Formats: sequence, structure tokens, C-alpha cells
Amino acid sequence: MAYLLDTDICIFYLKGKYKMNNKIKSVGLENCFISELTIAELFYGVEKSENSERHLPDIEKVKEAFTILPIFNSFEKYASERYRLQKLGLLIPDFDLLIGVTSIVHSIKLVTNNVKHFKRIEGVEIENWSLQEFNDFID
Repeated sequence: MAYLLDTDICIFYLKGKYKMNNKIKSVGLENCFISELTIAELFYGVEKSENSERHLPDIEKVKEAFTILPIFNSFEKYASERYRLQKLGLLIPDFDLLIGVTSIVHSIKLVTNNVKHFKRIEGVEIENWSLQEFNDFID
């Protein structure tokens, strides 16, 4: 099974929250991917941090740990899904939508703590590894 890790999951991984390191090791690093947009969001987080120099190496750690999936092959799906959500009045942030449709295009599960937004995307399969039902390592 392959997984696309959302930015919040990568932050949990970096901070050691929810024993995310153990969960990721259990499914195999080779089965965990991130979007290019996750790197952009991490850079943004570092930029707005009060201690950006301290957090900058975290981005390299994530880039080295996970295979980065491009988003360009998800643009058509993004457009159709954004239009569908717009008609329903259920738009979500573009980066979230692009990350979500990337998981669909690559036929992999999306791992996120932001289920509220991502569940609006038609066809996305979600797991929330910050919940014990998906993560046996949480006490």
C-alpha cells in the first residue's frame, strides 16, 4: 500500500507527535510519498517561524526521507474537482485540493489530520494516522 503524506503529517513526523516515526517505519518509508506542495508549505512554515534557521534543516530531512510526487499530472483532475466543489459551495484551499487530487491520480491513500477539507474531494481515500484506529503505536 502506498501513501501520500499531507503536510500536517510531515510536521507530526518532524516533531515526533503521535509516534508518527514508528507508524511510517511500519508501513515502510518506500511506501510514503509527499507532494511538491508539501515542500512549499514547509518552506512557508519556516519563513513565518520565529526561529527559521533552526527549522530549515527539517525541510531537508523530509525531502531526504520521502519521494516527492510532482503535481503537473494532476491539473486536469484539479480543474474538474475545483469546479465541482465551487458549484456546491464547498471549495477548499487550492494546495489542499491539489494534494488531494494528486493522491487520486496516483491511486494512493492520502494521510492527513485535515479530514474536514479533504473528505470533500470525490474519490479520495483518507487515513488519519493521528488517530489510534489507524496508528497502533499511539498509547
